[in-house]
Amino acid sequence: MSESSPGKTFLLEAVSVRRSFRSGDRELPVLKGVDLAVAPGEFLSVTGPSGAGKSTLLHILGGLDRPDAGEVILGGENLYRLSRKARSAARNLRVGFVFQFFHLLPEFTALENVLLPGAIARRARSGDLRRRALELLDLVGLSERVRHYPPHLSGGEQQRVAVARALINEPLVLLADEPTGNVDSVTGRLILELLTRINRELRQATVVVSHDPGVEEWADRTVRMRDGLLA
Repeated sequence: MSESSPGKTFLLEAVSVRRSFRSGDRELPVLKGVDLAVAPGEFLSVTGPSGAGKSTLLHILGGLDRPDAGEVILGGENLYRLSRKARSAARNLRVGFVFQFFHLLPEFTALENVLLPGAIARRARSGDLRRRALELLDLVGLSERVRHYPPHLSGGEQQRVAVARALINEPLVLLADEPTGNVDSVTGRLILELLTRINRELRQATVVVSHDPGVEEWADRTVRMRDGLLA
């Protein structure tokens, strides 16, 4: 059943989303008709065991993977009715991604990694973009590390660079896929504190998927996923 209700505004909605993958001659259903709605400024956690379909759902919500059926509405626009080029632009401008394994470019400094999505979008003059990138690196506590390269940063520092990078284009929604999965428990807690603070300060709608039930204490709301459905 959809979470939408008359008169309530949602920033991001999934409606009857289904996704299967083929393994040999078998069709493996991963998402079996998921309905989800996220309000502006909300911090939502999606928990559940590995293999439940959490990451697949997040990738579909952010335009990285097309559903077999169903719709994703982002900022009032049906994401999968857009052309590939328009969907790519929407993904770059409206969605910020944070991944478990950081995906920083090792030959770029922390500052250059943060600047990259903004340079691709060409939304601002280079001076303005650089100023925003420096502000974001300061926000995540890395103002002294802007010229360091990823191999010279700790895992927690790399993840904070990734958070700043995800925010450079002032996206409507921040999507985090197991953001604490590649750091130790103490650093993981610091990352969740940072995501919570950003959510409160910037009023950034945030969706975090994790198999760690400890994420729930930071969220405004939690939904649980099992066997391709939300419980």
